[in-house]
Amino acid sequence: MPLIDVLGYPVVVESGAFAQLPALLRAHAPAHRYAVVTDENVAPHYLEPVCEAIASVAPRDRVHSVVIPAGEHQKTREQWGAITDALLGAGCGRDTTIVALGGGVVGDLAGFVAATYMRGVPVVQLPTTLLAMVDASVGGKTAVDTPAGKNTVGAFHPPAAVVIDPRVLASLPRRELRAGLAEMIKHGVIADRDELGHVVAAVPGLVDDGGRAAAIDALIARSVRIKATIVAADEREHGMRKTLNFGHTVGHGVEAASEYSLLHGEAVAIGMVAESRVAEREGVAEPGTATAIEAVMAVCGLPTRLPPGVAPDRVLELMGSDKKRRRGALEYALPRRVGAMAGASSGWAVPIPDASVLEVLRALA
Repeated sequence: MPLIDVLGYPVVVESGAFAQLPALLRAHAPAHRYAVVTDENVAPHYLEPVCEAIASVAPRDRVHSVVIPAGEHQKTREQWGAITDALLGAGCGRDTTIVALGGGVVGDLAGFVAATYMRGVPVVQLPTTLLAMVDASVGGKTAVDTPAGKNTVGAFHPPAAVVIDPRVLASLPRRELRAGLAEMIKHGVIADRDELGHVVAAVPGLVDDGGRAAAIDALIARSVRIKATIVAADEREHGMRKTLNFGHTVGHGVEAASEYSLLHGEAVAIGMVAESRVAEREGVAEPGTATAIEAVMAVCGLPTRLPPGVAPDRVLELMGSDKKRRRGALEYALPRRVGAMAGASSGWAVPIPDASVLEVLRALA
């Protein structure tokens, strides 16, 4: 099985990898009880097969499941409380492993439950969206949203294992597949210019063929390895890991301003376009960087402008509580050019005045 092991826990990327789940649980997350957290979209497709696989490791009556409604609106402290209450009601103790089966919302939420339940229990990530495969499932960031913004309450809690089975992408809507491309593009911008070419070349097979491209395993594995290598060098985001925030400072504001009608990847795509324009405007990026990034977004069918009804001033307002604000100014992860990030001498974060960002947002409205 293709294995990425630079993080201290295994990340398996292979079509059919879910069949390896029992062996991975025995080796990396043995438990008295297992609790699968998933949502109403994923459960009909994969919950029962996953529970049956776990039942080869633990008796079926010690394999529990919690199914939540789907959507970003569920990533809340209230839902965190509901899941923890369900686990307590099922008799789950400290010898429990949580299995997060779903996209980024489920992964973040179940991961935060695992980080806090009984002061911390193991979590195994089984991502079912492209975005979760290449981003949310790897790295150990867990969180819930609050009215103040996305991911404002959370914890670092690395998974015991990540099992990525690209075959599940066959049931994913094309819009979700395109959204996942945004994080793959981000990895190319921050670390590997050639990766953008791989992503663009894969678009017809990945999106038009419903995620069944022959090279999808390798494409996902390359993207995961880029992120894993950065995380391994800076697990707690004190330095280089900040580069992974490219597009997310503006993107989170756009996502919230759209009242989550935009998918996370769509909002991040707009954020990358905006932040690369800011980088050029401030003399941080080489001329042409923003145009190159925007062109890749367009080829991948991702948005590059603020949608109707999303006001630039509202986006900036919602960015006001971002965790990256320091000494009154927001800090951004900005490209120097495609394939290289700026800010090495300043901890990989560049402070930018709000007025400059607002002007760029207005140009994208």
